[in-house]
Amino acid sequence: MKSNVSARARVRAAAIAALMGATLLAGPALAQSGSTITGGFDVGPGGLPGNFNPLAATSGFTWLNTYYEPLVIYDAGLTKLEGALATEWTISEDQREITFKLAEETWHDGTPFTSADVAFTIGLAKDAASGSVLAARLGAIDSVETPDERTAVVKLSAPDSGILSTLSQVMILPQHALKDIAPAELAASTWWSTTPVGTGPFKFVKYAADQYVELAADEDYRLGRPKTDRLINRYFENPAAAVSALRAGEIDFTYVEPDDAKTFDGNDAFKVIEGPSYVVNYIGFNHQAKIWDDVRVRQAVMHAIDRQTIIDSLYGGAADAANCGYVGDRLVPQGIDQYEYDPAKAQALLKEAGWDQINGQKPITWLTYYGTPQAANVMAAIQAMLAQVGINVVPRVVDTPTYNSIVYKEGTPDWNEFPMVYAGLQNGPNPAGINVGLNEAQLPPDGANIMRVQMPELTAALDGALAETDQTAAEGRWQEVCKVMNAQLPWATMWVANRYGVASTKLADFVWTPAPAGGPFAAHPEKWSRTE
Repeated sequence: MKSNVSARARVRAAAIAALMGATLLAGPALAQSGSTITGGFDVGPGGLPGNFNPLAATSGFTWLNTYYEPLVIYDAGLTKLEGALATEWTISEDQREITFKLAEETWHDGTPFTSADVAFTIGLAKDAASGSVLAARLGAIDSVETPDERTAVVKLSAPDSGILSTLSQVMILPQHALKDIAPAELAASTWWSTTPVGTGPFKFVKYAADQYVELAADEDYRLGRPKTDRLINRYFENPAAAVSALRAGEIDFTYVEPDDAKTFDGNDAFKVIEGPSYVVNYIGFNHQAKIWDDVRVRQAVMHAIDRQTIIDSLYGGAADAANCGYVGDRLVPQGIDQYEYDPAKAQALLKEAGWDQINGQKPITWLTYYGTPQAANVMAAIQAMLAQVGINVVPRVVDTPTYNSIVYKEGTPDWNEFPMVYAGLQNGPNPAGINVGLNEAQLPPDGANIMRVQMPELTAALDGALAETDQTAAEGRWQEVCKVMNAQLPWATMWVANRYGVASTKLADFVWTPAPAGGPFAAHPEKWSRTE
């Protein structure tokens, strides 16, 4: 217990140091005319500052969805899908054909939106050469037929219970604007940050590099002209800097960390928004690194970490320990291993596995893209706990593009670059979300199985759940996925935490949901307004 208290003391010291070191980017010099809402929409784990390409986006959809739109989208409660650019859809009896009826809309440059744009976009999203991170997840799509301008028919090679959820992250793109750019050149194209056109309620105006993005109301938006004239997305070095700007009245909204959220309680000038992240945080074992081959080593990692203490002290209790990829009762079977905190057991397992010969005290790089003070504190606590049992990890924090360039590297990357990671992956609202990170068919460059997990029993469980068309039976299938994850530990699953945002009470009809990847979700930005 003494060493745990010491670890928490180091964590607290790290938190103070991180906050003291926080700096605020200078606010953009913006000419104020008409009504404007300014926010830190890309702050925190749901954001992706500087990314304008929805094909390559692993997060940041809260902002992208203000000027692009998918066919279908989750409601703000993340409970069900509803129409966006599709007004309705039907699924054939054999579950292999989805017919979408499309809304009447024009692109921001005045060109009509048609089914040809849908076919074009899905084709791009399926083509890994375009830089699409969704290519493998759309593998079940054989073709897209366009019998008329208002109808798109998606044909599948096999039933896929997660396909509609995946399509909710496919932002439809303009064929007329992009058809002459080769897919392989799209990722590096300046079009995304200079002259993009979408169908959403706001249209692109400009990007001031590393400072802000400005959008203007689309006067002809099909759901009505937005109530606000302009949206501004400010960039910040960290959440603490964004909180300072919020308090100073420079912005109207930002993601905040739990400790900061508490400081707004009782302040009538702000509203605290709290909700589940639907993201399971995990320690990923690179399965190309032989040091993790013995399941007893992976079990030792789980037993060495006092997850409940971290949840209580660093998350303020606003997280649930995860013993597989899920925490929801309907997806977690009874009787799975709880991996209680037991450093003595962890040491015994490591001794049985021959850890001294496998690795011993050699430093193990622990890669992450989580750059927040809270994440630093969590990793410092885990680092101290693992050190107690003889596992020496050294955190390395990089930005998201650098992280992606390392873990998605084609071929056989040097596992020494990332023998383990601290990351998160969507675990809902559709349980199929974790398939992309665990299925053998999703190994890079085809998918996001960045830990190179190759466990036949787990892949079979995932495939069975994806192919299950009976919703009642599907829950049992996903429970089987949970059971296999719990036993084989492809990852060391940690928790699913709540997330927080804070908005000025000057905002009306403002909707933000702490969704995985930032959404997208039906926030209806056209309804947002701000009083002076």
